[in-house]
Amino acid sequence: MSLQFGYAILYVPSVPEAIAFYERAFGFADSFLHEGKDYGELKTGATKLAFTSHELAEKAVPFKYIPATPEGKKLGVEFTLTFPDVDGLFQRALEAGAVEVSAPHDMPWGQRVAYVADIHGFVVGLATPMT
Repeated sequence: MSLQFGYAILYVPSVPEAIAFYERAFGFADSFLHEGKDYGELKTGATKLAFTSHELAEKAVPFKYIPATPEGKKLGVEFTLTFPDVDGLFQRALEAGAVEVSAPHDMPWGQRVAYVADIHGFVVGLATPMT
């Protein structure tokens, strides 16, 4: 058995709202929503993007955390979605309620990248795949 990166879990105020946003903004499909609506996952490939409510996290995780918020400084973490049409995905995300962090631009190593903040303030990088 080999080690795998299984989940990126975001702690959010509302799991259904987070799932709905990521469906609208990026086209991901809902994979699982617990009947209590305090945990859910999206179909995102080998690594799952999941959401846990603040309420459940307070009970289930053995550490204190700083919640992401749409206002103010961003957390020192991002996750990046790769897609050939960064400009189109960037526009789609904005139309779904994301906030522009950095418009699409070309990097010296050949990728086109952009950054948005989701409805809860998490930074999402958008990048063309590395060739």
